Amino acid sequence: MKGPVLPAKGTAAGGLRQFGAEETAALLTPAGAIEALAAALRGGLDPESCPQRSVVAVPGGGELLLMPAASGSYAGVKIAGVAPGNPARGLPRITGSYLLLDGPTLRPVALLDAAALTTLRTPAVSALALRHLAPAGRPLRLVLFGSGPQAYGHLEAALTVRELAEVVVVARDPAGAERLAAHARGLGLPARTGTPKAVADADLVICCTSAREPLFDGRLVGPGATVVAVGSHEPTARETDTALVRRAAVYVESRAAALREAGDLLIPEAEGAIGPGHITGTLADLVAGRMPAGGAQSCPQLFKSVGMAWEDLAVAVALWEAAGV
Repeated sequence: MKGPVLPAKGTAAGGLRQFGAEETAALLTPAGAIEALAAALRGGLDPESCPQRSVVAVPGGGELLLMPAASGSYAGVKIAGVAPGNPARGLPRITGSYLLLDGPTLRPVALLDAAALTTLRTPAVSALALRHLAPAGRPLRLVLFGSGPQAYGHLEAALTVRELAEVVVVARDPAGAERLAAHARGLGLPARTGTPKAVADADLVICCTSAREPLFDGRLVGPGATVVAVGSHEPTARETDTALVRRAAVYVESRAAALREAGDLLIPEAEGAIGPGHITGTLADLVAGRMPAGGAQSCPQLFKSVGMAWEDLAVAVALWEAAGV
C-alpha cells in the first residue's frame, strides 16, 4: 500500500511554500530589498495608511507582534515574538513567521521565517534613507552601535549605498564588538572597537540595539552627519537623546507611526523640547524627491525607524517573486 505523498522540500502540505532563514538570505540581496521598498513607494503605497502594529504582552517579559498589510496583488501578516531573554538561552531575540497571501483570492502562498525577513528588511529601510540623506562623493566614517544580527545586516546594507572609510563598533559585549569589527576587516574595511565618544568624528551613526536609554551624547554629533536609529518601537525606549533630536532634521517612515511608537521623538516631546511638527519629512518624501538629496548640512540628519508592516510585505513579495514559484 502506498504511503502519503510528502511535500517537496520547502513546501508544506497543501502547497504552502516555506522559506527558511538560509533560503531567505540567498534569494534576495540587500540591494534587491532596498529596491523593493523604493519601488513600493514609487508605486504610490502610502505608509500613513498602513495598519498599526498590535502588541500583546506575553508572561515572562516578551511581546507578540501582529503586523498585517495589503498592497497591489498581495497581502500578508507577520506574527513575531520579541523575547529579550532569548539571547541568554542561545536563541534569537526575534522569532516568528510571515504569511504571504495572494491578494485577489487571499489564498496563502508562502510562509517565511520572520526573523530572517526582519534581518533583511530593517537594514534595507535604513539604507534607503541613507541613499538620500548621507553625504555622497567620499568615503564615510561609520560608528555602529550593536553587535547582533541587525548590526551585521546594517553594515552590509550601508556598504550597498555608500563607500566606507572606517567602521567603529560600539557594543555592550566586548567580544561581540570585536567579532563584528573582525568581520568588517574581512570585508576589506579598516575597523576597530570604540566608545560612544567616537560619534564626534562620524559621518554615519547607526544604532541597532535593544537599549532603552540614549547610547551617546547627541551634542557630539557633527553638523551634516547622518544618524539612523532602528532599535525600538516602544514609546518609552530610545537610542538617541533629546539634545540630538532637538538640533536634527528628523525623518521617519510615517508620521503617524512615529508619533505613536518612536520613543526617540515622544520622550523629547513629553519634555517640551520639541513639538509634533518637528518631523522634517518621511521616507516617501525622500524617494519621491520632495526633499533635497543629501539633507541639510547645517545640522545632523536623524532617520528614526520603528519598522512597519508594508516594509515586510514589500520584501516578502520580492522574495516570493525571486524564487520564481
